[in-house]
Amino acid sequence: MKKDLFEERFVEQKVTYTLEIDGRFVIVENVPARVSERTGERLFSPETVESLQRIVWGTKTPTRIIQTSVFVYPSVR
Repeated sequence: MKKDLFEERFVEQKVTYTLEIDGRFVIVENVPARVSERTGERLFSPETVESLQRIVWGTKTPTRIIQTSVFVYPSVR
């Protein structure tokens, strides 16, 4: 069996999870994830995904609300 050129290694980290729902952005901070040291890809456990779904779709009041700038990427012709 040929050994891969890159051995994928993941480290446990707390990350910020962002999601857009109906034009509204939701940010969840301090989410546990396994993050690839090489690519930055994030993997979430099934329990974490279920917790994120409860947070995003629930009626809990957010810790804080932020205002942010929005830009449109220029079209290339």
